[in-house]
Amino acid sequence: MQFPPLLQGRLLRRYKRFLADVELPSGEVLTAHCPNTGAMTGCAEPGARVWLSQSSNGKRKYPHTWELVETSRGLACIHSALANRVVRAALEAGVVPGFEGYPDIAAEVPYAGGSRADLLLSGPAGRVFVEVKAVTLCVEGGQGLFPDAVSARGRKHLDALREVLDPRTRSVLLFCVLHSGVVRVSSAGTIDPGYRDALRDAVAAGVEVLAWQADVSPRGLALARPLPFSLDPPGSPPC
Repeated sequence: MQFPPLLQGRLLRRYKRFLADVELPSGEVLTAHCPNTGAMTGCAEPGARVWLSQSSNGKRKYPHTWELVETSRGLACIHSALANRVVRAALEAGVVPGFEGYPDIAAEVPYAGGSRADLLLSGPAGRVFVEVKAVTLCVEGGQGLFPDAVSARGRKHLDALREVLDPRTRSVLLFCVLHSGVVRVSSAGTIDPGYRDALRDAVAAGVEVLAWQADVSPRGLALARPLPFSLDPPGSPPC
């Protein structure tokens, strides 16, 4: 997916979860929408270089949206909802192997427990429910972690993925890495041990886990390469 022309500035602060003040090179300060509900650890440091898009919708109170940030470990896209679009485009283009028998793709499909699957692939081979999770937390050594805050919603999605499994139905959790510094992905058991345990149980039940990194630039985003996934970061004590 391509970005429209972006404004560059410096982050002054993120506050009230959904707002960010950004100083433009001209000295003008804009309040932008922050489209990320997580902790954004390492991605919201005052003084960081950021990029904003601008909406043409005159009814928006804050027409600018914070899209990218330059962190100490690389460039990251903090607009987590874009992960679904990036993954869908990659699946439609055949970038991700293993989904050749599922040519039809639908989004936001109701399924188990009142949840909505990010994507449902279907075709002669059956069905695949896909939950997409954006990864922006990058710690020492390029370790990517999810979630970056306690996520009851994330655990609910894992339960739903387990519930729909049957002989003609696959369930896939796809970690879409929107941070250029990440080299591998694991669950963040020290942040949300409940999510880590739910993920362990989901994998044991047959839920597939994939991690793919997107190329991130002010021009746009594109799913580019698989990354190794492990339940726990290498070298962490066993749970």
